[in-house]
Amino acid sequence: MDSLTGHVSQKGQIVIPVKIRKLLGLEKGTKVTFEVKDNSVTIKKLPTALDWANLVDQLPSEKVDFDKNGNYDPKKSPNFHEWMTNE
Repeated sequence: MDSLTGHVSQKGQIVIPVKIRKLLGLEKGTKVTFEVKDNSVTIKKLPTALDWANLVDQLPSEKVDFDKNGNYDPKKSPNFHEWMTNE
């Protein structure tokens, strides 16, 4: 994306250009965070409850049986095994 320019109002407000608002889905009431590092400010959209719910829905679920020693059979629980070993 090309560099976009804005300005600071007398009240210290900055208008986020439309192109960026549309790209990030920023609407009235959207919460953002500001991070200052060196001579830069990073603005990030905070996730909403719906964003978190959608993320949780993407998590795989499977029943994992553990024996008395806390071991499981990776063949019976392949998704859990991949998740645990990051393979």
